[in-house]
Order: sequence, then structure tokens, then C-alpha cells
Amino acid sequence: MRAGGGPGRWRGWDRDQFPFTMRRPPWWPEGEPFPPQRRWRPGRYHWFRFLGCLFLGCLAFALIAGIAAGAMFGHPGGPGPPRPFFLVPVVVVVVLALLAAGAFRRVTGPMDGLIEAARRIEAGDYSATVPEWGSRDIRSVSHAFNSMSARLKKIDEQRRSFLADVTHELRTPLSVIRGQAEAIADGVYPADAAHLAPILDATQALERLVEDLRTLVLTDAGNLALNREPVEIGALVADAADSFRSQAEAAGVELTIDLDGELPATEADPARIRQVIANLLSNAIRHTPPGGRVKVAATADERWLIVSVSDTGGGISPELLPHVFERFVKGPASTGSGLGLAIARDIAIAHGGALEIESTPGQGTLLRLRLPRSHKAP
Repeated sequence: MRAGGGPGRWRGWDRDQFPFTMRRPPWWPEGEPFPPQRRWRPGRYHWFRFLGCLFLGCLAFALIAGIAAGAMFGHPGGPGPPRPFFLVPVVVVVVLALLAAGAFRRVTGPMDGLIEAARRIEAGDYSATVPEWGSRDIRSVSHAFNSMSARLKKIDEQRRSFLADVTHELRTPLSVIRGQAEAIADGVYPADAAHLAPILDATQALERLVEDLRTLVLTDAGNLALNREPVEIGALVADAADSFRSQAEAAGVELTIDLDGELPATEADPARIRQVIANLLSNAIRHTPPGGRVKVAATADERWLIVSVSDTGGGISPELLPHVFERFVKGPASTGSGLGLAIARDIAIAHGGALEIESTPGQGTLLRLRLPRSHKAP
């Protein structure tokens, strides 16, 4: 016999699970009501049933309205309401059907386009776009989809261009190594220092390129590790400039240093900052003709520590200047890989700073590295 009795106690719980008793089982969770109450949840076709009921309700309302209108305005004693009043339900139903079809089309039309465009992107066609029409929410989704598609297309183009540029940069040193090695192996060249030097130079170029590519991958993934520590920027700049003094003398370029007397310390990765300064100095010396001058300076304002490298070289053309921080972009006379300035800017951004450039053709170039200053005393 069921405890509590009464058929109403069976409502909302499973008879097959508890056929003999209404007593709470020992394994039942604490705080949960027993017996469990069945909760209503919308089924799979809930909205179809809702729309069907709404349509039938509108149809019944239209019929009642038509009959009532016929009864009110019909001829007394006649056989029935005039014929036009029987058309009222039909007209109402047709209008409602047209309105429902229009609303349904405004929702399904853009969604069909989104689904088709999504399938094209899945297949690798990143040029797929959708028209931005429909309701406000649908237009917002379409705009976001088009933005995503444009970004994916740009990323794919950059990837293809990057792979082509990397292949080109790797081909040159590998060709030098292979040519020299084959000539030495065939006995064309003797295996002396003069003929092994091109192989060593090409190997070093490959090593620098691989390290640059590794740095770019780390910055793209946001995994560039910075070993921050208090850095006296004046001492770092002076040390970096001294390491390039022999190179400047060999090129016939005057290298000068100008440091403010009071430069605060900053929290930075000294190896990465030295890499940036070395890249700027190397480019400046390489593009300055004999008899020219390269100047490296370090100053500070209320927000920034500023390291600037200026030269009296030929400058950069206005067409190339907006793209100098892009990867593999280099001038006609450049012998580098075109990655140095891109990496330098990424390192500056990773430190919370910036790398700026100013250049006038025929007058020289100025590169300015900005680093957040620390309020600690040096």
C-alpha cells in the first residue's frame, strides 16, 4: 500500500521506479524534494505547435468577427448575412499569412546566406561574404561574419606571402653553401680559409634568419619571454654603441653618443633591448655613405625613456616608409632579410613601448625607441 494514499500523490513521479512505496530512499540527495515533480520543458516542436495554435486562434477570431459583422449589418429577415461579410475571415487569414511569410522570410533568408557562406569558408574560400540585411540582430551577425571573413582572407594572404618570402631568403645562403662545397669537393677550389669563408658567412646568415623567424613566431603567439630586470638604459646604449664602433670605422662613418646625465632605470629585458638597439645601429651604419655620421642618443621625459638613432644616409622613399615595419620589406639596396625592424617593433610593443621612424629622402633617417620609464631612482 502506498503511504499517504490517494491517486494525486502519484502525479509528477515515475510509477515504475517506485511501485510499492512513497518512502524516501536512503540514496536520495539531501535537499531534493521527494517524490520528484515532473517539470514541463519545451519539446522539439514546441514553436511549431505554438505557431499552429496562434494561426488557428486567428482563424477562429476572423470567423467570429465575420459572422458578427454579418449579423450586425445584414438584412433583417433575410436568409443570412450578405456575401461580402463571409469574405472577411478569408481576407484576415490571407493578410496574416502574408505577414507571417514576410517575417519568416526576413529571418530565414539571411540565415540561408550565412549557412552557405560558412560552408564556403569551411572549404577554404575566405572571400565569402553575405549581404547585411534583415533584422537588426541579423545585420549585426552578418557584419561580424563579413569582418571575420575579411580577416581570415588577410591572414591567409599573409601566410602565403610569408612562406614565399621565407623560401626566397633560405634559397640564397643555401645556394652559396652548396656551390662552394661542391666546388671544393670537385677540386675546383682548395679547402682554404678564403674559399671556406663564404660557407661560414652563409651559415651565419641562416642562423640569424632562423633566430629571427623564431622570434616572430613567439611574438605572434604572444609567448615572447621577457626576463625583466632594472636596466640602466644609458649604460646599455653606450655598451651597444661601443660594440659597433669598429664596424663604423671600417665603413668610414662617424659614430657619436649623446646621453642625458640623469636617466632613470626601467624594468626591461636587457638582451632584447640590446637586440633592438643593435639592429637600429646596424641599419644606420649600413645605409650611411663614407664620411657620414650616425648618432645614438638617450633622453627621458615624464613618461618615456627615449633611445634615438639617426643617420645622414639617403633616407627612405615616401612609398616605402609606411611599410618599413612589415615583414620582409626592404629597400632596393638592402642586403638584409627584411625582418629586423619588424622584430624590433614587436619587442618594443612587448615592453609596453613603441618604435617610431622619420625619414626624408637625401637627408637621413631617425628611429626612436620609446620605453616606459620607472619611477625608481637609478
